[in-house]
Amino acid sequence: MENINATPQEIRDLAWAQAKVDCDKYIEQNLDGQDAFDCGFAWVNIYPKHKGNTKQGRAERKFLREMGLDLDYTGKRFNWWNPANCGFQNIGCKEAGAQGAAKVLRAFGFDAHADSRLD
Repeated sequence: MENINATPQEIRDLAWAQAKVDCDKYIEQNLDGQDAFDCGFAWVNIYPKHKGNTKQGRAERKFLREMGLDLDYTGKRFNWWNPANCGFQNIGCKEAGAQGAAKVLRAFGFDAHADSRLD
């Protein structure tokens, strides 16, 4: 990948750490440490910037796979479900974690966005 001075695992670890911090902060500030309210799912979508059949596109996809990410059902973007590895069912804390991970990934130049849905 261009202009990235970190390994895929280092980036994933940084994104996971931020997701965990944001998720835990949400749990303490909004849920008083209790799993309550609406349940759902949250994840991060990462959209590759280069076409897959180019040299840059192949390198980009290889890097994302080395981060442990897989293409979603569309075959056009990668996703990372529950990046905070949150055991709560509350959608708010999972969204906070996904937003934290996406923020770190964007800082490394990825086109990353948090998404969620109610269960």
